[in-house]
Amino acid sequence: MDDHRKYMAILKLDEHEIASRRAFFMLSDDDLLRLASLRPLAEKITDAIVEEFYALLLGHPETRKFFGDEATIRRVKRTQREYFFGLFAGKCDVAYVEDRLRVGAAHERIGLSPKWYLGAYRQYLELIRHAFDIEIKDPKEARLAFLSVQRIVFFDVALAIDTYIAANIEALGRHQAAIRELSTPVIRVYDRVLLLPLVGAVDSHRAHQIMESVLLHVVDSQARCIIIDIAGVPVVDTRVADHLLKTTAAVRLLGAETVLTGITAQVARTMVQLGLDVSSMHTVSRLSDGIEMALGMVGKAITAKG
Repeated sequence: MDDHRKYMAILKLDEHEIASRRAFFMLSDDDLLRLASLRPLAEKITDAIVEEFYALLLGHPETRKFFGDEATIRRVKRTQREYFFGLFAGKCDVAYVEDRLRVGAAHERIGLSPKWYLGAYRQYLELIRHAFDIEIKDPKEARLAFLSVQRIVFFDVALAIDTYIAANIEALGRHQAAIRELSTPVIRVYDRVLLLPLVGAVDSHRAHQIMESVLLHVVDSQARCIIIDIAGVPVVDTRVADHLLKTTAAVRLLGAETVLTGITAQVARTMVQLGLDVSSMHTVSRLSDGIEMALGMVGKAITAKG
């Protein structure tokens, strides 16, 4: 799916949402009619506005780097002319919004941050207002014309900012998924034997991720046993133990067994003092012993060579 169509779905930009936004920005049908009537004027002033617009972008060292060579500059100027004419098409429908999201997605993709985007559009509006003041002799008409342009430009800017936000939320989601995967790395030790080494604190949110990941891997691998190693968990209290017991119960419903390893003397003492019942799972001190036990459950054994 193209980025702009994906963002249409994420932002729920259907006809109802577009109408709602238009109402908030006070972008009326009269504004669209006025903009359409200004099309001949737009065709007259577009080259001057685009050249001055890019004079700003190319004159600042931070924005100049987005335009690598002359061919790129010619291409973006041509695209900007098309964008400028689009303001005076007299339309603000789904097709118009898709086109504007395409522009926003392109800016986000090249890394043009919102501060440069907003600064550039401030200049854009200033150039348009100056051109209208010169070309439209009636001050009232010039003011109304600029007001209509201002409304549709701010409508567009809001779409662009939403595109940035949607892209960042999507990227954050990918990063969180990667972090979740790293925080619950289920490893295949042998056929139908899995290992989950836990490192760091286990809170309620992570416990939910652990159970979800364990159950998914047990089903996918048709595992008979999963080893949960807690040597890297700094504190094992009633809450952590409860999470482990719930995971063990869920694993047992799938026909698999749980082996708990990495139990230090301190952890064992804490469990006894807290009165924790872990009899529903197999427990051993060392991971190597846990692996040997798990292999025995699937009819395998570790033997010395020769």
